[in-house]
Amino acid sequence: MSDTKDTGGNTGGRKPLTVSRKSSGTVKQSFSHGRSKQVVVETKKRRSVGPSGSSAAPAGDTSKAKPSADSMEARLIATAKKLGITVNELKARQKALYERKQEEAARAKEEENQKAAQDRLRSEQEKKLQEAKEREEAEARRKAEEEARKVEEAAAKERAERSQKTRTKADASPAAAQPVEEAPSRAKRGKSGRDDRDRSGRDSQGRGSRGGGGGERRRGKLTISSALGDDADRQRSLASVRRARERERERRTGGNDQREKVSIEVTLPETITLQDLAQRMNERVADVVKFMIQQGEMLRGNDIIDADTAELIAEEFGHTVKRVSESDVEIGLEGAEDDPKDLKPRAPIVTIMGHVDHGKTSLLDALRKTDVVSGEAGGITQHIGAYQVKLKSGERITFLDTPGHAAFTAMRARGATATDIAILVVAADDSVMPQTIESINHANAAGVPIIVAVNKSDLPDANPDKVLTDLLQHDVQVESMGGETQSVKVSALTGEGLDALTDAISLQAELLELKANPSRPADGSVIESQLDKGRGPVATVLVKRGTLKRGDIVVAGAQWGKVRALVDERGQQLKEAGPALPVEVLGLDGAPEPGDEFVVVDSEARAREVTEYRVRQKRQVAGKAGAAARASLDQLLSKLKDGSVETSELPVVVKGDVQGSVEAISQSLDKLSTEEVRARVIHGAVGGISESDVLLAQSSEAPIFAFNVRANKQARDLAEKEGVEIRYYSVIYDLIDDVKATLSGMLAPEKRETFIGYAEILEVFNITKVGKVAGCRISEGKVLRGCGVRLLRDDVVIHEGNLKTLKRFKDEVNEVNAGMECGMAFERYDDIRPGDKIECFQVEEIARSLD
Repeated sequence: MSDTKDTGGNTGGRKPLTVSRKSSGTVKQSFSHGRSKQVVVETKKRRSVGPSGSSAAPAGDTSKAKPSADSMEARLIATAKKLGITVNELKARQKALYERKQEEAARAKEEENQKAAQDRLRSEQEKKLQEAKEREEAEARRKAEEEARKVEEAAAKERAERSQKTRTKADASPAAAQPVEEAPSRAKRGKSGRDDRDRSGRDSQGRGSRGGGGGERRRGKLTISSALGDDADRQRSLASVRRARERERERRTGGNDQREKVSIEVTLPETITLQDLAQRMNERVADVVKFMIQQGEMLRGNDIIDADTAELIAEEFGHTVKRVSESDVEIGLEGAEDDPKDLKPRAPIVTIMGHVDHGKTSLLDALRKTDVVSGEAGGITQHIGAYQVKLKSGERITFLDTPGHAAFTAMRARGATATDIAILVVAADDSVMPQTIESINHANAAGVPIIVAVNKSDLPDANPDKVLTDLLQHDVQVESMGGETQSVKVSALTGEGLDALTDAISLQAELLELKANPSRPADGSVIESQLDKGRGPVATVLVKRGTLKRGDIVVAGAQWGKVRALVDERGQQLKEAGPALPVEVLGLDGAPEPGDEFVVVDSEARAREVTEYRVRQKRQVAGKAGAAARASLDQLLSKLKDGSVETSELPVVVKGDVQGSVEAISQSLDKLSTEEVRARVIHGAVGGISESDVLLAQSSEAPIFAFNVRANKQARDLAEKEGVEIRYYSVIYDLIDDVKATLSGMLAPEKRETFIGYAEILEVFNITKVGKVAGCRISEGKVLRGCGVRLLRDDVVIHEGNLKTLKRFKDEVNEVNAGMECGMAFERYDDIRPGDKIECFQVEEIARSLD
């Protein structure tokens, strides 16, 4: 075909064949952008071959005529005769040969495809490696970025001006116009309708639009973007410039191998990741990983290695090593020692200790002129209360009120260690009691001076002298008896002796010369902690040194946080808390353990580092405790196999209002445990009862003991559905008494054996369907039906069991007395002989209880 613009054009020197001589023989062809043209249609006829085969082939066909079927068949017959086989066998061979060739061709094609796929995969891998290498080179040369950018900006500005001038000239030149004959080729371009000239100033033949071949010189390697012509006048990238300068610098200095190695000191903890190690050595992570692979260790960048391995790697890379312990994160946490010039007097911290119901909290109420006792269930203090009292003289005293119940031993110990002075409250009508002695021991262990307050001295049966005399047995000698311990007779009810008590505290504090530096970051101890529903974790802390301010970052045990609020015992918001002031701290990420030390740190990173270390330490301790528990459990299992011990266990879930209460309950339940029965706290936490607590109790078949907390509606509904018992308590000794009663019911009853009589076997009868029956005479005591029996032969016990039958003549009887004859048969035992002796006894079960 040929295209013309009219029907009268040249048709190639001959008249084309047409469908009809009368028709024009042209077709209108349409293109994009509204273009069209006329196309001449030529038709050719194929002549049919006649029977004689004399008709010539169509014009222009120079191929030979195909052989006929008869000649093909004749050739097959001749070939078969020549080979000595039949025509069908020849055809079968030809078919098999053809199929074999087809299979070989298909196999060759498949191998070629596989090879092409492998080549493509290898090419992609090489491309990825090349890209990774380029990225690493660009990263390594990051330091030269600023210098290259300044130079490149100037060059880019100049090139942009030249490019603008060149494009202006190119648009004005006649060469920019395309001939009409090339209109179809423009249909192959994109929708934007741009010309074939790429945006870098080159035409499709690679000729630059500017003189001197400058565009060709900056062309660089061919990319997809440049090939498609979608980019503007391309310029050298910053990375390309930096790579060129780096290669030139390496060429001048002799390459990387001869570069001077810088040795640095690497600080190594007990464990470290390969990535962190590489950063500390200022080496690439890939190089460190490659080195470990060469050593036969397949490790990744985030894998953890020990300090010994890290030291070998650092030394191999030419660095020196400084080993540090993991516990070094706590070095310097408490800050430097205070300068004596900065110390200022502070309020004394006084702990009120003593036996339960001796009037400790009532005495503190009288000092504070408030009523705290009404807020305590059962009239006893169940957690440490911290208060600061301002005296009439203007002096301030911080009081810690500790519980007196036996369950709160740990709380009294914490109160003694966090205090300066201990007030030992002893009731004048009750004298020295067990918790009084325990309080004395805690104060002596902490090295705290004691002031004896003889309370309830206004009662008719009060005997303060007996109290002071009884205290002598425990190395507490008051001043009236020649000792150094101050003693004051007080009455919390009438207010008698309160002024003398405060004077004694002031005198003792003056002797101790209590001072602290309020200008340093604060530290102190956690008195109590709890989870408040509206405020989150709340910790009651006592500041020992420094000033705690709102916004400080605090580390308390394994918890940390930013102080959001400071609240005193009266609920007032404070901006700061100085030494010896107890406050509630809000903002920690969890409830710390009572007794933990708190300290203010300078940054959140330091706080996280310290708490993460302490959490790891706790896990290690818990793991060791679990191993010890498993060891003791193995011993217990061995005893169970031997039958020497049989232990029953009562699992419980404990939820309390504060951490100290949960701790006291858990310790009390542990003390109730014996070798036979024990109460095991499977979960103890602060806060209300949730659905997860109910599910845990249901799976463990344990009751839930709630101390001053309640269950929400969802937890109550779930507990009712699953049959989980929830017991609510507000007084700790009620909870302990209930658990004690439950454990007592789990104790196996005590068996007590009582002798009732002897019988002698006179004759043995063999009765059908009954077995052997012994004819006996009761020689001593009596025999009861169903009692326990022992068979004695030559005064040796050969059988012990129960009596099955007791007969007088042919009747079953319940009892046979001494001197009478009877028939007796044993359960599942027939080896009885005349002359044997039968010992009869009864076993009584007596209920037991925990002491």
